[in-house]
Amino acid sequence: MSANRKITINPISRIEGHGKVVINLDSDGNVADAKFHVTQFRGYERFCQGRPFEEMPSITQRICGICPVSHQLASAKACDAILGVTIPQTAVLLRRLLHAGQFIQSHALHFFHLASPDLLLGWDSDPALRNVVGVIGAYPELAKKGIQLRKFGQDIIRILGGKSIHPAFAIPGGVINGLMEKDRDHLLTGFAQAYQTCYAALDFIKEWLEKNRPEIKRFANFTSILTGLVDDAGCPDMYDGKLRIQDWTPDSRVDIDPSDYLNHIAEHVESWSYLKFPYIKDKGFPQGCYRVGPLARVTMADAMSTSKAQAELVLYREKTQDGIAGSTLLFHYARLIELMNCLEVAENLLHASAILGTDIINTAPVSNEEGVGVIEAPRGTLIHHYRVDKYGALKDVNLIVATGHNNQAMNKSVAMVAKEYIRDGNVREGILNRVEGAIRCYDPCLSCSTHALGRMPLHIQIFGADGRLLGHLQRDSVH
Repeated sequence: MSANRKITINPISRIEGHGKVVINLDSDGNVADAKFHVTQFRGYERFCQGRPFEEMPSITQRICGICPVSHQLASAKACDAILGVTIPQTAVLLRRLLHAGQFIQSHALHFFHLASPDLLLGWDSDPALRNVVGVIGAYPELAKKGIQLRKFGQDIIRILGGKSIHPAFAIPGGVINGLMEKDRDHLLTGFAQAYQTCYAALDFIKEWLEKNRPEIKRFANFTSILTGLVDDAGCPDMYDGKLRIQDWTPDSRVDIDPSDYLNHIAEHVESWSYLKFPYIKDKGFPQGCYRVGPLARVTMADAMSTSKAQAELVLYREKTQDGIAGSTLLFHYARLIELMNCLEVAENLLHASAILGTDIINTAPVSNEEGVGVIEAPRGTLIHHYRVDKYGALKDVNLIVATGHNNQAMNKSVAMVAKEYIRDGNVREGILNRVEGAIRCYDPCLSCSTHALGRMPLHIQIFGADGRLLGHLQRDSVH
């Protein structure tokens, strides 16, 4: 018998944007193949051509409503390179503070709103309750603290940029306004509660790790090439630094100038996805595919740049020495270590005397016809690359977002989880939720800041070899 059955999960829930997973079963009901399909098309690189490059920090942040700051800052850095300027120290500090606010709000959003229903309520819990509303009902205090922590990050963005989503702040050559002393003092009052919430989340994830070690070990646990920005001390640097490319262990690593990325990274195309597959050139595709984001940054770090986060990194490495360090589920733990790091970075920046300075912009005419801006977004490395004519009109735009870097890793994770849990045709809902959960670990952003309101519809159909519909699961949308 050669019956092939197909399971489609469309759309994947609790992520930003729209994608689907297609799982093909063999005649024994085991997984033959599984793929993660990105069904949206992002056309920014085309319709930005011809625009003045100065508009790009404002235009490209509209790519995403969750991490607009990351796109704004990567764009501004690319524009700085076109101007050929070094921006003032205060402007650098303020950009870094804005970016720390972005990490705080984004990591809090993902952990407390998107990931926590699986972690707190369980993979097999009632789908009607396995969402943020269910978390609020079962863990009201923790949910409230998570909402407040996200708001704290948004407050940093709002105070600097005028609003918490799509702020007006970073521009070519610097920033548009400084930080008032009263606003600095107000923000400093929020750290005690923010640290308390972060420690509460870390305590939970450590306890969860100990209770779920067997599943963590079998959940898309693999080694990979890693990529991310590091400073001179080898600590993850979310705003600047060298681009580190290394194998799972630091035996083979190279730190390169981020503007030289095209000499090291190429992109593969598959007909079944709108998302390209980046890979390291000298490794080839697919062997050269890699992971970015919290798990990659924490794994390849020589240390963390702040004391509380460094202490957590030491504990993390002690707890993951028994063969689970490559588990995709550890993205959640690593994300919380980064959250602590970014809280400390933000507090340190607010205590720097130069943060209240008034020298915040350097202006200049177009000096270079090419500019590359690279930062670490919450989900991983983000590249903005612009080419302009002598008047500053854009001739070419190339954007590689974190979700793109992780594309092959997400596909591998989906296939590994599906093969591990789907056996003999057993495709109960909780198993399909684990497949979705493999994607959610990476916190992908697939959309151009377009989000569904309420609970997304889900329709899973199972077909026999003769094309007959054998069964289906359906969940209607709720608004």
